[in-house]
Amino acid sequence: MYDFIEGAIVERTPASVVLLTHGIGYFIHISLHTYTGMPESGDCRLYIHQIVREDAHLLYGFYEKREREIFRLLITVSGIGANTARLILSSMSHEDAEQAILEGNVYALQSIKGIGAKTAQRVIVDLKDKIRKSSQTSELFLPERNTIREEALIALVALGFQKKTVEKVIGNILTKNQELTVEELIKQALKML
Repeated sequence: MYDFIEGAIVERTPASVVLLTHGIGYFIHISLHTYTGMPESGDCRLYIHQIVREDAHLLYGFYEKREREIFRLLITVSGIGANTARLILSSMSHEDAEQAILEGNVYALQSIKGIGAKTAQRVIVDLKDKIRKSSQTSELFLPERNTIREEALIALVALGFQKKTVEKVIGNILTKNQELTVEELIKQALKML
């Protein structure tokens, strides 16, 4: 599985791009959002999702990792294939798609060609909790938030503890002693969880 492909843009259309990497030209399907985000020429990095079928090996590329995450969530919904997911991400930005799903906005999704009321409702029902959870997780991993408190929080949430419970416990510990290392903070929190 590829994580990303980086190379020189040889050919670029609103639906696809060819990236030249070490003498190999990769044909990559892209969304309109990716098309507008990437440079017109020169080197470019696209985050890849590969689909292997009996008759084809397809590459879908995204300028941002979060757009790829939303694409991957969309294709888990029954009735949404890779091309429909790409159409959704071409009709609206991944932020708008996330917002529509989180708010339960059936009309925003239904306004996309090929998406009916039932499919829009299925997308919302299937993905609302997954998107909420994944957006909370991605917020935790922002590098600028990596204080001792945040690093301990990330570690404890990764171990399966509820974020709100962990925040409360860490807050109580740090009010008593702010000179703890990350390891000491995690050990004390584990005793209280």
